[in-house]
Amino acid sequence: MPLKTLWHRMGSPRWMYQMSGSWVWVLGVMATVLLIVGSLWGLAFAPADYQQGNSFRIIYIHVPTAIVSQSTYMLLGAAGLVLLVWRMKVADMVLATAVPFGMSMTALALFTGAVWGKPTWGTWWVWDARTTSMLVLLFLYFGLYALRQAIPRQETAGRACAVLALVGVINIPIIKYSVDWWLTLHQPATFKLTEAPAMPPEMWLPLAVNVLGIYCLLGAVLLAALRLEILRRERDTQWVRELVAAR
Repeated sequence: MPLKTLWHRMGSPRWMYQMSGSWVWVLGVMATVLLIVGSLWGLAFAPADYQQGNSFRIIYIHVPTAIVSQSTYMLLGAAGLVLLVWRMKVADMVLATAVPFGMSMTALALFTGAVWGKPTWGTWWVWDARTTSMLVLLFLYFGLYALRQAIPRQETAGRACAVLALVGVINIPIIKYSVDWWLTLHQPATFKLTEAPAMPPEMWLPLAVNVLGIYCLLGAVLLAALRLEILRRERDTQWVRELVAAR
């Protein structure tokens, strides 16, 4: 399928609904299998860290949730750009449905980071650049959620959220490079595209499995929520009425 044709079809709520049905189940099954395998592998069978002992095992939850929370916000920024430039209704639906998932993953990343920080740093929280910028990310998610609830007109709420999502994207490189730009207690990035992992394979492989699993979970949850949002907004259209009647 030509990219131009695919691009126009992605802007159609009906096409997105029809296309995404099978993907919800595929991604859901993949997420379940990968997260179970990766978590059991990392939490039960990976060797203990030579410095942190078994407390490091929370990395198998903390790192995937931290990574996907940032990726979800980048998705929001992209959806905001599409909405403002091309006025695609599906982009606004993505803006509405991806926020709760990103918010929950950011909160989980902060919580697991605090649990990890207690035995490692001797405190639950430090106001260093990485933890503070992640907290800012959580506030941005809260802001997007509250902004949509505060504006009754759907179209206006969508544009306002799109602007906030785009402005907030500037926080993502701050999160990523904060440990390089400033002196922080937080350790450097676990995965780097230009360098080999610092951990042995028996430690980073289950982490990679969980990262892949959390991305599959993002896809499954987002598509399932998007399908519900499409039905809610398109409930007065002929194709939705026919779909409901057929069931």
